[in-house]
Amino acid sequence: MVSQMSLDTKSPNDISTFSVSSLITIPAAVLQDLLGATQELKDEVTVLKNELAILHEKDKEIEKQQDNLAENQLIQLRIISGLKEDMSAAEPPATTKKTTDHVDDLYRLMVEDRSQQVSIAKAARLLGISKERMRQLKPLILRDSRFEMGWDQVKGKKAIVIRIRRFL
Repeated sequence: MVSQMSLDTKSPNDISTFSVSSLITIPAAVLQDLLGATQELKDEVTVLKNELAILHEKDKEIEKQQDNLAENQLIQLRIISGLKEDMSAAEPPATTKKTTDHVDDLYRLMVEDRSQQVSIAKAARLLGISKERMRQLKPLILRDSRFEMGWDQVKGKKAIVIRIRRFL
């Protein structure tokens, strides 16, 4: 390597010009290693760019799915809200003479039997009807102010019971 330097004589610490020759010899093996490393880095950057593009596509797909799910939830909430409004606007089922007679008879029979509470099965036996028919009478019994319904142990199992609110 050839270099020339000229110093200013006025100031011993000042370097005014410094030039390096443009003819620098670098061993071919070092150049090959540098080119190889550069190519490897370029290949790695290309692979990373491809992976990034794939991740962006997956991200867009996930966003589309989330938008679709949010839209479906909104539709479901509107349907549920509409059903609730329809249910609240619907009239309670009409009571017939026979069903009101069953409820009145149940009250009378429970008072005569001095039973403050009875299970659905015992109420059905008192009235002489099926348990299924007795379950159909539950909404009417719930609306009647003489009765209340709750849970209690009946023969070792939890069961729905019908109670007289103000037992004599």
